[in-house]
Amino acid sequence: MDQWPGPQFNRRSFLGLAGLSMGAMGAVAAGQIPARAATGDASRLQAPRGDLRLVAISDLNSSYGSTSYLSEVLRAVQLIPAWKPDLVLCGGDMVAGQKQGLSQVHLSAMWASFDRQLLSPLRRAGLPVAITMGNHDASAARSGGRYVFELDRQEAGRYWRGQRDSLGLEFVDASRFPFAYSVRQHDLFLLVWDASSATVPADQVAWAERQLSSPAAQSARLRLVLGHLPLYAVGQGRDTPGNVLQQSDALRQLLERTGAHAYISGHHHAYFPGRVGQLDLLHLGALGSGPRRRLQDNTPPVQTLTLIDAFWPSGDGAGRTVYTSFNMTTLQPIRSQQLPAQIRPSRGPVLGRIS
Repeated sequence: MDQWPGPQFNRRSFLGLAGLSMGAMGAVAAGQIPARAATGDASRLQAPRGDLRLVAISDLNSSYGSTSYLSEVLRAVQLIPAWKPDLVLCGGDMVAGQKQGLSQVHLSAMWASFDRQLLSPLRRAGLPVAITMGNHDASAARSGGRYVFELDRQEAGRYWRGQRDSLGLEFVDASRFPFAYSVRQHDLFLLVWDASSATVPADQVAWAERQLSSPAAQSARLRLVLGHLPLYAVGQGRDTPGNVLQQSDALRQLLERTGAHAYISGHHHAYFPGRVGQLDLLHLGALGSGPRRRLQDNTPPVQTLTLIDAFWPSGDGAGRTVYTSFNMTTLQPIRSQQLPAQIRPSRGPVLGRIS
């Protein structure tokens, strides 16, 4: 078990056991019990709670243009408050855009549905929420010097700027919000960059390095970076250049150099807690439609939700981060032995499983 000096962490995942009865699981899965009962069942899906707890979800949307969400997504929204997280993270793809021909009215309706069904319940529960833009929310893909999905970005920006002051976030730099921003939440420094396409703009990379090197970041016990596309591929059907970040090795070295503990991403719809070098790479599975198999793994794909628990060092002991992910159809934990020991993308290094 590697130990980090000072206030930093060694990394391991703890994938705990849950005690739901089969009857309770079936009732929740069938949507036959009310939200209050569902949140009560979350107390039986506990992992050991850290000094800081985050709930991380990603890829919530359904088919192009949809304003509805799958039962797993709605169930997660019911369950999350009972975990009492200090912060809820979303890895992007909150709505189902990135389709030419969707009007401003339709895009607005999708965000209104997201607000009503997902964001508002979390905020009524008093939970701070931090998000990153996905390619279906506000793709940064460009052609001829313009955004290919300019209307998507305009509508996403309008919606989120209207939510900024109600998200419960302590911003360090919100000048680029909602596409890129930083927050200092308790002992966590969170940097969000625009990884909604394969290219993080050079000026944003430079900004990220300044932010992660700042006193606000360096004095935090935990430093996380959140973006939609991952550095390296983990999902079948996504092991292609446009589905991972360009210059991934250089970006990883930047995060390591500035002391980031983990990069959290979505997009590949396949849960995998990996590690390369000194950086945890937490790939969030899809909570919405289209979960995928992992590379070199034929395990059936499932919708997931992940707890991140950070334990601060005590005495001479080292701190640690713990990732606990649940299958949101069965409400069973995903155990380490269910995951491949490593993943080998076609480009980039081997990703070792955190265990």
